[in-house]
Amino acid sequence: MLGYRFSDFVPDPEDLKKDFDKLMPVFLELLTYTSGDVNEAVSWLNELDKQYKLTDDNYGMGDFIEDLRRKGYLKENERGEIVITPKTEQSIRQRSLEEIFGKLKKSATGNHATPHAGPGQEPSADRRQFRFGDTTDQIDFTDSIRNAQVNHGIGSFLLTEADLEVRETEHFAQTSTVLMIDISHSMILYGEDRITPAKKVAMALSELILRKYPKDTLDILAFGDDAIPIEIRDLPYLQVGPFHTNTVAGLELAMDMLRKRKNPNKQIFMITDGKPSCLKEWDGSYYKNSFGLDRRIVNRCLELATQAKKAKIGITTFMIASDPYLQQFVADFTEANQGKAFYSSLKGLGEFVFHDYQRNRRKNVR
Repeated sequence: MLGYRFSDFVPDPEDLKKDFDKLMPVFLELLTYTSGDVNEAVSWLNELDKQYKLTDDNYGMGDFIEDLRRKGYLKENERGEIVITPKTEQSIRQRSLEEIFGKLKKSATGNHATPHAGPGQEPSADRRQFRFGDTTDQIDFTDSIRNAQVNHGIGSFLLTEADLEVRETEHFAQTSTVLMIDISHSMILYGEDRITPAKKVAMALSELILRKYPKDTLDILAFGDDAIPIEIRDLPYLQVGPFHTNTVAGLELAMDMLRKRKNPNKQIFMITDGKPSCLKEWDGSYYKNSFGLDRRIVNRCLELATQAKKAKIGITTFMIASDPYLQQFVADFTEANQGKAFYSSLKGLGEFVFHDYQRNRRKNVR
Protein backbone atom coordinates (compact mmCIF):
# COMPACT_ATOMS: atom_id res chain seq x y z
CA MET A 1 0.00 0.00 0.00
CA LEU A 2 1.51 3.29 -1.11
CA GLY A 3 -0.60 5.44 1.21
CA TYR A 4 -1.67 9.03 0.46
CA ARG A 5 0.17 11.37 -1.88
CA PHE A 6 0.20 15.05 -0.92
CA SER A 7 0.91 17.96 -3.26
CA ASP A 8 0.50 21.75 -3.34
CA PHE A 9 -3.13 22.84 -3.70
CA VAL A 10 -3.76 24.62 -6.98
CA PRO A 11 -7.22 26.30 -7.06
CA ASP A 12 -9.38 25.49 -10.04
CA PRO A 13 -9.53 28.60 -12.30
CA GLU A 14 -13.24 27.96 -12.77
CA ASP A 15 -13.79 28.17 -9.01
CA LEU A 16 -11.93 31.48 -8.88
CA LYS A 17 -14.11 32.77 -11.69
CA LYS A 18 -17.18 31.82 -9.68
CA ASP A 19 -15.81 33.74 -6.68
CA PHE A 20 -15.36 36.85 -8.84
CA ASP A 21 -18.86 36.50 -10.30
CA LYS A 22 -20.28 36.17 -6.78
CA LEU A 23 -18.63 39.38 -5.55
CA MET A 24 -19.21 41.50 -8.66
CA PRO A 25 -22.97 42.15 -8.21
CA VAL A 26 -22.39 43.22 -4.61
CA PHE A 27 -19.62 45.58 -5.70
CA LEU A 28 -21.80 47.13 -8.44
CA GLU A 29 -24.64 47.64 -5.96
CA LEU A 30 -22.29 49.38 -3.53
CA LEU A 31 -20.97 51.61 -6.32
CA THR A 32 -24.53 52.74 -7.01
CA TYR A 33 -25.08 53.67 -3.36
CA THR A 34 -21.72 55.44 -3.08
CA SER A 35 -22.20 57.36 -6.35
CA GLY A 36 -19.17 55.73 -7.97
CA ASP A 37 -16.78 56.18 -5.02
CA VAL A 38 -14.48 53.14 -5.34
CA ASN A 39 -12.74 53.57 -1.98
CA GLU A 40 -16.01 53.78 -0.07
CA ALA A 41 -17.48 50.83 -1.98
CA VAL A 42 -14.42 48.67 -1.28
CA SER A 43 -14.52 49.70 2.39
CA TRP A 44 -18.16 48.59 2.64
CA LEU A 45 -17.32 45.38 0.79
CA ASN A 46 -14.58 44.62 3.32
CA GLU A 47 -17.04 45.13 6.17
CA LEU A 48 -19.52 42.78 4.51
CA ASP A 49 -16.73 40.26 4.02
CA LYS A 50 -15.90 40.36 7.74
CA GLN A 51 -19.52 39.87 8.71
CA TYR A 52 -20.70 37.37 6.10
CA LYS A 53 -17.39 35.74 4.99
CA LEU A 54 -17.78 36.47 1.30
CA THR A 55 -14.21 35.33 0.57
CA ASP A 56 -11.98 32.49 1.78
CA ASP A 57 -8.30 31.55 1.90
CA ASN A 58 -8.29 30.63 -1.79
CA TYR A 59 -9.75 33.89 -3.07
CA GLY A 60 -9.45 37.02 -0.96
CA MET A 61 -10.54 40.62 -1.34
CA GLY A 62 -7.12 41.52 -2.72
CA ASP A 63 -7.58 38.95 -5.47
CA PHE A 64 -10.96 40.45 -6.33
CA ILE A 65 -9.57 43.99 -6.54
CA GLU A 66 -6.68 42.79 -8.70
CA ASP A 67 -9.15 41.00 -11.00
CA LEU A 68 -11.17 44.22 -11.27
CA ARG A 69 -8.03 45.98 -12.50
CA ARG A 70 -7.00 43.17 -14.81
CA LYS A 71 -10.47 42.85 -16.37
CA GLY A 72 -10.71 46.60 -17.02
CA TYR A 73 -13.27 47.59 -14.36
CA LEU A 74 -10.87 49.83 -12.40
CA LYS A 75 -8.09 52.19 -13.43
CA GLU A 76 -5.92 54.97 -12.04
CA ASN A 77 -6.74 58.53 -13.10
CA GLU A 78 -4.24 61.32 -13.67
CA ARG A 79 -4.17 62.07 -9.91
CA GLY A 80 -3.33 58.49 -9.06
CA GLU A 81 -6.82 57.74 -7.70
CA ILE A 82 -8.58 54.42 -8.35
CA VAL A 83 -11.76 55.07 -10.35
CA ILE A 84 -14.26 53.00 -12.30
CA THR A 85 -14.08 52.68 -16.08
CA PRO A 86 -16.76 53.02 -18.79
CA LYS A 87 -16.97 49.22 -18.72
CA THR A 88 -18.05 49.40 -15.08
CA GLU A 89 -20.54 52.18 -15.80
CA GLN A 90 -22.14 50.00 -18.48
CA SER A 91 -22.18 47.03 -16.09
CA ILE A 92 -24.02 49.11 -13.48
CA ARG A 93 -26.64 50.12 -16.06
CA GLN A 94 -26.99 46.51 -17.20
CA ARG A 95 -27.46 45.33 -13.61
CA SER A 96 -30.12 47.99 -13.05
CA LEU A 97 -31.87 46.87 -16.22
CA GLU A 98 -31.92 43.24 -15.08
CA GLU A 99 -32.99 44.15 -11.55
CA ILE A 100 -35.86 46.45 -12.54
CA PHE A 101 -37.04 45.17 -15.91
CA GLY A 102 -35.81 41.57 -15.88
CA LYS A 103 -39.06 40.03 -14.69
CA LEU A 104 -40.99 41.99 -17.32
CA LYS A 105 -39.00 40.88 -20.34
CA LYS A 106 -41.25 37.97 -21.25
CA SER A 107 -44.28 40.22 -21.57
CA ALA A 108 -42.45 43.07 -23.24
CA THR A 109 -42.99 43.77 -26.91
CA GLY A 110 -40.17 44.65 -29.28
CA ASN A 111 -39.53 47.98 -30.92
CA HIS A 112 -42.83 49.53 -29.89
CA ALA A 113 -45.14 48.24 -32.63
CA THR A 114 -48.25 50.36 -33.17
CA PRO A 115 -51.72 49.48 -34.46
CA HIS A 116 -51.19 51.64 -37.55
CA ALA A 117 -50.62 49.80 -40.84
CA GLY A 118 -48.65 51.24 -43.72
CA PRO A 119 -45.02 51.55 -44.87
CA GLY A 120 -42.93 50.17 -42.06
CA GLN A 121 -40.36 47.60 -41.07
CA GLU A 122 -42.23 44.56 -39.74
CA PRO A 123 -44.51 42.47 -41.97
CA SER A 124 -47.98 41.84 -40.59
CA ALA A 125 -50.48 39.08 -41.31
CA ASP A 126 -52.71 41.46 -43.29
CA ARG A 127 -52.85 41.33 -47.10
CA ARG A 128 -54.39 43.69 -49.66
CA GLN A 129 -54.44 44.33 -53.38
CA PHE A 130 -51.55 46.16 -55.03
CA ARG A 131 -51.99 49.94 -55.28
CA PHE A 132 -50.08 52.60 -57.18
CA GLY A 133 -47.08 53.67 -55.10
CA ASP A 134 -46.43 50.28 -53.50
CA THR A 135 -42.85 49.03 -53.82
CA THR A 136 -41.92 45.65 -55.29
CA ASP A 137 -40.47 44.42 -52.00
CA GLN A 138 -43.97 44.63 -50.50
CA ILE A 139 -45.42 42.17 -53.04
CA ASP A 140 -46.07 38.65 -51.82
CA PHE A 141 -45.18 36.75 -55.00
CA THR A 142 -46.29 33.36 -53.67
CA ASP A 143 -49.83 34.59 -53.05
CA SER A 144 -49.79 36.67 -56.24
CA ILE A 145 -48.91 33.64 -58.40
CA ARG A 146 -51.63 31.60 -56.71
CA ASN A 147 -54.11 34.39 -57.48
CA ALA A 148 -53.02 34.35 -61.13
CA GLN A 149 -53.59 30.60 -61.39
CA VAL A 150 -57.01 30.88 -59.77
CA ASN A 151 -58.06 33.85 -61.90
CA HIS A 152 -56.66 32.78 -65.27
CA GLY A 153 -56.20 29.03 -65.04
CA ILE A 154 -53.03 26.97 -65.07
CA GLY A 155 -52.93 26.24 -68.82
CA SER A 156 -51.08 29.43 -69.74
CA PHE A 157 -49.49 31.55 -67.06
CA LEU A 158 -50.73 35.17 -66.90
CA LEU A 159 -49.96 37.62 -64.11
CA THR A 160 -51.76 40.97 -64.09
CA GLU A 161 -51.78 43.92 -61.71
CA ALA A 162 -55.13 42.75 -60.32
CA ASP A 163 -53.48 39.49 -59.20
CA LEU A 164 -50.74 41.17 -57.17
CA GLU A 165 -51.09 40.93 -53.43
CA VAL A 166 -49.20 43.13 -51.00
CA ARG A 167 -48.10 42.39 -47.45
CA GLU A 168 -49.02 45.13 -45.00
CA THR A 169 -46.29 46.29 -42.67
CA GLU A 170 -46.52 47.84 -39.26
CA HIS A 171 -45.19 51.24 -38.30
CA PHE A 172 -42.49 51.45 -35.68
CA ALA A 173 -42.87 54.58 -33.62
CA GLN A 174 -39.87 56.60 -32.54
CA THR A 175 -40.05 58.54 -29.31
CA SER A 176 -37.93 61.24 -27.74
CA THR A 177 -38.01 61.11 -23.96
CA VAL A 178 -36.59 63.42 -21.30
CA LEU A 179 -36.20 61.92 -17.84
CA MET A 180 -36.15 64.49 -15.02
CA ILE A 181 -34.62 63.41 -11.69
CA ASP A 182 -35.14 65.43 -8.53
CA ILE A 183 -31.83 65.88 -6.63
CA SER A 184 -33.16 68.21 -3.94
CA HIS A 185 -32.21 67.54 -0.32
CA SER A 186 -35.54 65.89 0.42
CA MET A 187 -34.50 62.90 -1.70
CA ILE A 188 -32.40 61.66 1.25
CA LEU A 189 -34.37 63.11 4.17
CA TYR A 190 -36.44 61.28 6.78
CA GLY A 191 -34.15 58.25 6.80
CA GLU A 192 -35.14 57.13 3.29
CA ASP A 193 -32.79 56.93 0.32
CA ARG A 194 -34.88 57.98 -2.66
CA ILE A 195 -32.13 59.04 -5.04
CA THR A 196 -30.64 55.55 -5.46
CA PRO A 197 -33.89 53.96 -6.76
CA ALA A 198 -34.37 56.98 -9.03
CA LYS A 199 -30.85 56.55 -10.42
CA LYS A 200 -31.44 52.84 -10.96
CA VAL A 201 -34.60 53.55 -12.93
CA ALA A 202 -32.74 56.11 -15.07
CA MET A 203 -29.88 53.68 -15.72
CA ALA A 204 -32.24 50.81 -16.53
CA LEU A 205 -34.32 52.94 -18.90
CA SER A 206 -31.23 54.27 -20.66
CA GLU A 207 -29.78 50.77 -21.10
CA LEU A 208 -33.15 49.48 -22.35
CA ILE A 209 -33.33 52.21 -25.00
CA LEU A 210 -29.69 51.78 -26.06
CA ARG A 211 -30.16 48.03 -26.53
CA LYS A 212 -33.75 47.59 -27.64
CA TYR A 213 -34.89 50.90 -29.15
CA PRO A 214 -31.76 52.47 -30.64
CA LYS A 215 -33.78 54.88 -32.78
CA ASP A 216 -35.41 56.39 -29.72
CA THR A 217 -33.68 59.20 -27.86
CA LEU A 218 -33.34 59.66 -24.12
CA ASP A 219 -32.13 62.86 -22.51
CA ILE A 220 -31.64 63.02 -18.76
CA LEU A 221 -31.54 66.04 -16.49
CA ALA A 222 -31.23 66.61 -12.77
CA PHE A 223 -33.01 69.47 -11.07
CA GLY A 224 -32.40 71.09 -7.69
CA ASP A 225 -31.86 74.84 -7.40
CA ASP A 226 -31.06 74.68 -11.12
CA ALA A 227 -31.47 72.11 -13.88
CA ILE A 228 -28.46 70.47 -15.54
CA PRO A 229 -28.23 67.92 -18.34
CA ILE A 230 -26.76 64.54 -17.35
CA GLU A 231 -24.96 62.20 -19.71
CA ILE A 232 -25.89 58.55 -19.44
CA ARG A 233 -22.33 57.72 -18.39
CA ASP A 234 -22.64 60.20 -15.48
CA LEU A 235 -25.66 58.52 -13.89
CA PRO A 236 -23.77 56.32 -11.40
CA TYR A 237 -22.14 59.46 -9.96
CA LEU A 238 -25.34 61.48 -9.50
CA GLN A 239 -25.72 62.82 -5.95
CA VAL A 240 -28.26 64.77 -3.94
CA GLY A 241 -27.23 68.26 -2.87
CA PRO A 242 -28.40 70.89 -0.40
CA PHE A 243 -30.91 72.10 -2.97
CA HIS A 244 -34.49 73.29 -3.16
CA THR A 245 -36.77 71.94 -5.91
CA ASN A 246 -36.75 74.14 -9.01
CA THR A 247 -39.32 72.21 -11.03
CA VAL A 248 -39.72 75.18 -13.36
CA ALA A 249 -36.05 75.09 -14.41
CA GLY A 250 -36.31 71.34 -15.00
CA LEU A 251 -39.39 71.67 -17.21
CA GLU A 252 -37.90 74.55 -19.19
CA LEU A 253 -34.71 72.59 -19.88
CA ALA A 254 -36.69 69.44 -20.76
CA MET A 255 -38.80 71.33 -23.28
CA ASP A 256 -35.68 72.94 -24.80
CA MET A 257 -34.16 69.48 -25.21
CA LEU A 258 -37.25 68.14 -26.94
CA ARG A 259 -37.49 71.10 -29.33
CA LYS A 260 -34.18 69.94 -30.83
CA ARG A 261 -35.51 66.43 -31.47
CA LYS A 262 -37.13 65.67 -34.82
CA ASN A 263 -39.37 62.84 -33.63
CA PRO A 264 -43.06 63.76 -33.57
CA ASN A 265 -43.59 61.73 -30.38
CA LYS A 266 -42.19 63.54 -27.37
CA GLN A 267 -42.65 62.98 -23.66
CA ILE A 268 -41.29 63.98 -20.27
CA PHE A 269 -40.95 61.65 -17.29
CA MET A 270 -40.51 63.52 -14.01
CA ILE A 271 -39.40 61.64 -10.87
CA THR A 272 -39.80 63.76 -7.75
CA ASP A 273 -40.72 63.48 -4.11
CA GLY A 274 -41.22 67.10 -3.19
CA LYS A 275 -43.10 70.25 -3.89
CA PRO A 276 -41.74 72.92 -6.24
CA SER A 277 -40.04 75.38 -3.90
CA CYS A 278 -37.70 77.51 -5.99
CA LEU A 279 -37.57 79.89 -8.95
CA LYS A 280 -34.62 81.62 -10.58
CA GLU A 281 -35.09 85.34 -11.06
CA TRP A 282 -34.01 87.32 -14.11
CA ASP A 283 -31.02 88.76 -12.18
CA GLY A 284 -29.71 85.31 -11.23
CA SER A 285 -31.04 85.32 -7.67
CA TYR A 286 -33.40 82.66 -6.33
CA TYR A 287 -36.93 83.00 -5.06
CA LYS A 288 -37.42 80.23 -2.49
CA ASN A 289 -40.23 79.11 -0.24
CA SER A 290 -39.99 75.75 1.52
CA PHE A 291 -43.13 76.26 3.60
CA GLY A 292 -46.13 74.91 1.75
CA LEU A 293 -47.03 75.48 -1.87
CA ASP A 294 -46.13 78.97 -3.05
CA ARG A 295 -48.75 80.28 -5.49
CA ARG A 296 -46.19 82.13 -7.58
CA ILE A 297 -44.12 78.98 -8.12
CA VAL A 298 -47.15 76.75 -8.62
CA ASN A 299 -48.65 79.07 -11.26
CA ARG A 300 -45.42 79.04 -13.23
CA CYS A 301 -45.39 75.21 -13.16
CA LEU A 302 -48.98 75.10 -14.40
CA GLU A 303 -48.14 77.55 -17.20
CA LEU A 304 -45.34 75.28 -18.39
CA ALA A 305 -47.62 72.25 -18.20
CA THR A 306 -50.06 74.06 -20.50
CA GLN A 307 -47.27 75.08 -22.88
CA ALA A 308 -46.10 71.48 -23.08
CA LYS A 309 -49.64 70.37 -23.89
CA LYS A 310 -49.83 72.88 -26.78
CA ALA A 311 -46.50 71.53 -28.05
CA LYS A 312 -47.95 67.98 -27.83
CA ILE A 313 -45.47 66.99 -25.13
CA GLY A 314 -47.01 64.69 -22.57
CA ILE A 315 -45.71 64.84 -19.01
CA THR A 316 -45.86 61.82 -16.73
CA THR A 317 -45.16 62.57 -13.08
CA PHE A 318 -43.90 59.84 -10.77
CA MET A 319 -44.54 61.22 -7.28
CA ILE A 320 -42.75 59.24 -4.58
CA ALA A 321 -44.47 61.06 -1.74
CA SER A 322 -47.88 60.64 -0.13
CA ASP A 323 -48.66 64.11 1.29
CA PRO A 324 -52.26 65.00 0.33
CA TYR A 325 -51.48 68.62 -0.55
CA LEU A 326 -48.66 67.50 -2.86
CA GLN A 327 -50.95 65.01 -4.53
CA GLN A 328 -53.41 67.84 -5.16
CA PHE A 329 -50.67 69.89 -6.81
CA VAL A 330 -49.76 66.92 -9.01
CA ALA A 331 -53.44 66.47 -9.90
CA ASP A 332 -53.71 70.14 -10.97
CA PHE A 333 -50.44 69.91 -12.89
CA THR A 334 -51.56 66.74 -14.67
CA GLU A 335 -54.89 68.28 -15.60
CA ALA A 336 -53.17 71.33 -17.09
CA ASN A 337 -51.00 69.09 -19.28
CA GLN A 338 -53.59 66.35 -19.86
CA GLY A 339 -50.76 64.03 -18.90
CA LYS A 340 -50.52 61.28 -16.33
CA ALA A 341 -49.46 60.89 -12.73
CA PHE A 342 -48.42 57.89 -10.66
CA TYR A 343 -48.15 57.96 -6.90
CA SER A 344 -45.51 55.29 -6.63
CA SER A 345 -43.58 53.67 -3.85
CA LEU A 346 -39.85 53.31 -4.37
CA LYS A 347 -40.30 49.56 -4.86
CA GLY A 348 -42.73 49.88 -7.75
CA LEU A 349 -41.14 52.88 -9.46
CA GLY A 350 -39.28 50.92 -12.14
CA GLU A 351 -42.32 48.94 -13.23
CA PHE A 352 -44.41 52.11 -13.49
CA VAL A 353 -41.79 53.79 -15.69
CA PHE A 354 -41.34 50.72 -17.89
CA HIS A 355 -45.04 50.11 -18.50
CA ASP A 356 -45.78 53.76 -19.17
CA TYR A 357 -42.86 54.05 -21.59
CA GLN A 358 -44.11 51.01 -23.51
CA ARG A 359 -47.71 52.23 -23.46
CA ASN A 360 -46.78 55.69 -24.74
CA ARG A 361 -44.59 54.24 -27.49
CA ARG A 362 -47.46 52.17 -28.82
CA LYS A 363 -50.05 54.91 -28.99
CA ASN A 364 -48.19 58.15 -29.75
CA VAL A 365 -47.91 57.84 -33.53
CA ARG A 366 -48.79 60.85 -35.64
